[in-house]
Amino acid sequence: MTDFPGPPDSAARERDAAESASAFAHPAVAPDRTAAYGDHPDQVVDFYAPRGGRTGAPLVVLLHGGAWRSPYDRAHVSPLADFLARRGFAVANVEYRRGGDDIPRQRAGAEPGAGSAGPVAGRWPETFDDVAAALDAMPALASRELPGADVRRIVVSGHSAGGHLALWAAARHVLPEGSPWRLPAPPSLRGVVALAPIADFATAVGLGVCGGAVTQLLGGGAGPVLDGDAGSVLGGDAGSALGGDAGSALGGDAVAVERAAHADPGVLLPTGIATAIVHGVEDIVVPPAVSEAYVDAAARSGETVGLTLLGGVGHFPLIDPSADACAVVAEELAQLAW
Repeated sequence: MTDFPGPPDSAARERDAAESASAFAHPAVAPDRTAAYGDHPDQVVDFYAPRGGRTGAPLVVLLHGGAWRSPYDRAHVSPLADFLARRGFAVANVEYRRGGDDIPRQRAGAEPGAGSAGPVAGRWPETFDDVAAALDAMPALASRELPGADVRRIVVSGHSAGGHLALWAAARHVLPEGSPWRLPAPPSLRGVVALAPIADFATAVGLGVCGGAVTQLLGGGAGPVLDGDAGSVLGGDAGSALGGDAGSALGGDAVAVERAAHADPGVLLPTGIATAIVHGVEDIVVPPAVSEAYVDAAARSGETVGLTLLGGVGHFPLIDPSADACAVVAEELAQLAW
């Protein structure tokens, strides 16, 4: 059982504010090319060519964070994409549909006093539709837009909510039978590097991560509440996959529990895909307990997930090119890509 940390003190909040300001102070970096993977305006990918004209560069597919909410888009990780391109990677910075103020069904799941006044987190099923479509289209798109990229060496990475999506994208072959996103075989990836990911839904809900974002993403409050052990009452794939912890964390909400079986990386294990997580010890946005719970779940499934905990580091230095933590991220990517 994961021990939940107490609320952050004033010093931790000040650190987080300073780190956030630094990460968001960088101007957006324009891509070399942009291509669409669908018809919606958010179904686009920005491509960054490896600097110096390098050929045969591994491709990093980057999924931005922001609690799956619409105010945060791919622009805020464009400095990271440029940083990685200068390190010799080809980079695909993916946009996807996020939650906004126009989703009353999902808004029903917002937790009072926990950020429910802002945009809802995620769009179900569009957020997952888009990530699946982008990854499926990526080899052809990258080959066309970035001739210097080696699409046989793809590493998926993401930060925060994007870290969740990166882990999920690598687990599509273990989704429940009948899932529209399920792949018949493991995706052709060299690996995943997840940065402070929302990796385990039960732990994230227990900690109230990002103002109830997980519950909103799953449409919590949109369906009936189950009596007893929500994880077992559902039966079938959803019940056996989730177990009691996730069902209890989601309040026994039938819709949220069923959807979590298709969306929670913590139950989509083992994947057989090389996976590394980088997390700041001082992270108060997505506490490291969330990643630790995922690593523990992977171990129970017989899989080893690398976890690098960075002392004195919070949530945002992992995407801040001016922070030392960013160099660690680049090294983790290199270890899987080359």
